[in-house]
Amino acid sequence: MKDKQLICIMCPVGCHLTINEDLVVDGNKCPRGKVYATEEMICPKRILTTTVKTDSKDFPRLSVKTNKPIEKTLLFEALEKLNHITVKKNVKIGDVIVKHILNTDVDIIATKSLVRE
Repeated sequence: MKDKQLICIMCPVGCHLTINEDLVVDGNKCPRGKVYATEEMICPKRILTTTVKTDSKDFPRLSVKTNKPIEKTLLFEALEKLNHITVKKNVKIGDVIVKHILNTDVDIIATKSLVRE
């Protein structure tokens, strides 16, 4: 396997990292770069941000995100599941919209309040 080149996104420095198949990381200026590169090789994860439908005429979409990173391979499956969700109640920022999406320990939370009159 060939060495993989990455740009670390864990801090504003943006170190150019190189990681090989033995998970030896080079180019990081802090320990977070090594953790990031190793995770990218083993099981990359991302925060998912999107919107879900509501039954409100004033706010037809509600912005949501995962409360922690979800495996990158599950992103499209999670989006498909969220495509069938309709929020039918008032919510506050941080309220859980979907608990344990796709049987993971990741929740989908509201990033905006939705208050109907």
